[in-house]
Amino acid sequence: MLRALVLGSAAGGGFPQWNSAGSGCRRARAGDPAARPRTQTSLAVTADGERWALLNAAPDLRAQIEANPPLHPRPAPGAVRHSPIAAVVLTGGEVDGIAGLLTLRERHAFALYAGAPVLAVLRDNPIFNAVNPAIVPRRALPPGAPVLLADAAGEPLGLRVEAFAVPGKVPLFQEPPDGADPGRAEAGETVGLALRAAAGGPTLLFIPGCAALTPALRARIAGADTVLFDGTLWRDDEMIRAGAGPKTGARMGHMSLDGPDGTLAAFRDLPVRRKILIHINNTNPVLLADSPERAAVEAAGWEVAEDGMEITL
Repeated sequence: MLRALVLGSAAGGGFPQWNSAGSGCRRARAGDPAARPRTQTSLAVTADGERWALLNAAPDLRAQIEANPPLHPRPAPGAVRHSPIAAVVLTGGEVDGIAGLLTLRERHAFALYAGAPVLAVLRDNPIFNAVNPAIVPRRALPPGAPVLLADAAGEPLGLRVEAFAVPGKVPLFQEPPDGADPGRAEAGETVGLALRAAAGGPTLLFIPGCAALTPALRARIAGADTVLFDGTLWRDDEMIRAGAGPKTGARMGHMSLDGPDGTLAAFRDLPVRRKILIHINNTNPVLLADSPERAAVEAAGWEVAEDGMEITL
């Protein structure tokens, strides 16, 4: 059995975002039950209910751990330090997916898995040496090669993961300083993850960032039990219209939900048992339970992820 906890479901900045006075963020701050707050995207998965692997490490990780009792430390004879977190798997090098690693710097042993481009980001930024590689081994996650996850000591976690390349972009801090478009990246800078229990069973796909649904990606998704997919923006020019930024969704490496080339249209004929939107930007009206856009995605068979959502396969 595979069990997943949605620790965070929002895009970078969370919902409400700290510097946003948008209508949705104002409603969230006011406690509107139709505008539930969300932290930045991360999942926790387990096969045995005891040892957990994190999928991405959001800046909000400390609060996410405190909000989810299965991730709390447990007392042990002769020791006050403990964590059920045994591994972290990264899908990219953006700040909202790796900054939480610094929360895990307190000499706790776990295994860190990532593709070569992301391992290079960690290697080239010495602040991440605070998560001591002598205690936290960094392990390559090559695309297309199933890997049995293990903890820092090499003990299997009962989870199998396979990374696969997804159209995306380089992290924001690696873009040209003049703001020029770096173009689409498809060499492992962004990956999706296929997870299942090592003993077998249904597959969960985690794809929090995706710039286009290629034929290869469609083939990968077809027949999956559950897909958590990039729901960043409702429309491509959403942030420009809202006065929240100068970039389109495509420029940021994300498909939009609406439109003839959007996610809803692209998934219309894909056989997937359960479809869940995740990594949702604070400008996206699907965050509002009473919006027509929320009604549209639900009519198309999608769920909108919320912090604390639990998924069992």
